[in-house]
Amino acid sequence: MKVCIVGCGAIGSLFAAHLGRLDDVEVWAYDPYQAHVDAINAQGLRLTGESDFVAAINARSNAAQIPPCEFGIIASKTLHTRAAMEATAAVFADGAVCSVQNGVGSEEIIAEYVPRVIMGTTFPAGHITAPGVCNHDTGGLTTIGPFAAKPASLEECERLAEALTRGGQQTVAVADPRGAMWTKVIFNCASNGIGALTRLPHGIACDQVRDVMGSVAEEGISVARKLGITLEKDPQAMIDYGREVAYRHKPSMLQDIEARRPTEIDSLNGGIARIGEQIGVPCPLNHAVARMVKAVEFSWTLDD
Repeated sequence: MKVCIVGCGAIGSLFAAHLGRLDDVEVWAYDPYQAHVDAINAQGLRLTGESDFVAAINARSNAAQIPPCEFGIIASKTLHTRAAMEATAAVFADGAVCSVQNGVGSEEIIAEYVPRVIMGTTFPAGHITAPGVCNHDTGGLTTIGPFAAKPASLEECERLAEALTRGGQQTVAVADPRGAMWTKVIFNCASNGIGALTRLPHGIACDQVRDVMGSVAEEGISVARKLGITLEKDPQAMIDYGREVAYRHKPSMLQDIEARRPTEIDSLNGGIARIGEQIGVPCPLNHAVARMVKAVEFSWTLDD
């Protein structure tokens, strides 16, 4: 089996390294960060923290150097999805490509470029600590399944899930992955969006504005209900559980804000608000959070 990870940041590195432990899987990675690519090729991809091992994988910053692959895993930031697919589409001319990205809307973009698409949701988290090194912060389950508008077969999903699980990344394949995906989207809207605005880690934000976080989540729950999606877990309970196990964890969007990097707000709170408007479910809080985060991003231009 040949698998290409597109976007070898923290999440992509977790997938690449775990698959790289398997003798029957040839792992390739595409990432434009040349120092990271060079370090991986020179010394392997190292995981620290929850995992502690080094995996040998083939990293490239030029997708033309990557051979055709049966599977792809897109782990880039959602705002880079189209650019990532334009660069790598030829690798997956006859492949099935899985998104493990945050938010809504990436699968639709991926479907424009490849023959079969897998919807995925992943809970493990990490962060790059040096070129070629990723700290595995937390574990968790990955759920994948056919993307209804342009589906890969369930058998393909099961094959990819089985390989990931053997490599140490617990993954299940299901016929309808929307419940898992929307559960995480709603949780992320409450945690990431509010974290970005308050500049507070998840647990401390809960202490200060738990009611606001809950109201943001309730709007997303209403949208999912209108779409006929059965959520995998209660997002409200997830917010409280996150406070207990990740009290000082900075959500990824807060990390982006602190580093003055563009955020994924358009596919999270902005995506919920957009879909809500389309189906007649008002989401004023999610709309407001999205607008305010975009305003924070705009404020950086005033320093130039």
